[in-house]
Amino acid sequence: MMSIQERLDAILPKIMSPTFRDSKGMGNEVGYHIFDYDPIHEMLVQDHILYMKEQVNGKRNGLTIREFDLYEVTIEILVQKGYLQKNFNMEKKKGSDFVLNATQKVLRLTLNNDLVIEYIANRIQPNDIVFLTGVGKVFPIIRSHTILNNIHKAVDQLPVVMFFPGQYDGQTLMLFNELKDDNYYRAFPLIDYR
Repeated sequence: MMSIQERLDAILPKIMSPTFRDSKGMGNEVGYHIFDYDPIHEMLVQDHILYMKEQVNGKRNGLTIREFDLYEVTIEILVQKGYLQKNFNMEKKKGSDFVLNATQKVLRLTLNNDLVIEYIANRIQPNDIVFLTGVGKVFPIIRSHTILNNIHKAVDQLPVVMFFPGQYDGQTLMLFNELKDDNYYRAFPLIDYR
């Protein structure tokens, strides 16, 4: 069984491989990948993502790792729409469940004009490798399977790697190793444990 450091060290060679960028999913779309990890390793994973971006971005290889922290994206959208402070005030008056539902409606999750997907679509370039992070921070506002099921609207020709604090067995997403997010079948485990 590979250690977390061995798995992290295996990411960069894998994503730099031309076969990784040309891999196809089950529906012949560019492959989606999930790097699952024990949530206790969150800071180690974040540091390694920063390291990989430093190693790849701005180099002569023409590739860019484009990271989208889903929590930060959500906050930025709420600020742009003028809803962040309104959400704080609403939560005091009506509670967290009300704000959760209102925020999901503002983001238009799963609709054709999903603001998170639109945000990503407007910021990617042809030679990008898309990293999705912040999955644990943004839960339960955004569920990982929701993003994975809808990101093809924005990213249909680029490889996507979701960094998932929990377990993914090729079918089921288990956030924080405890919360069953949902089944998702189209993503490949990026680096297997074995």
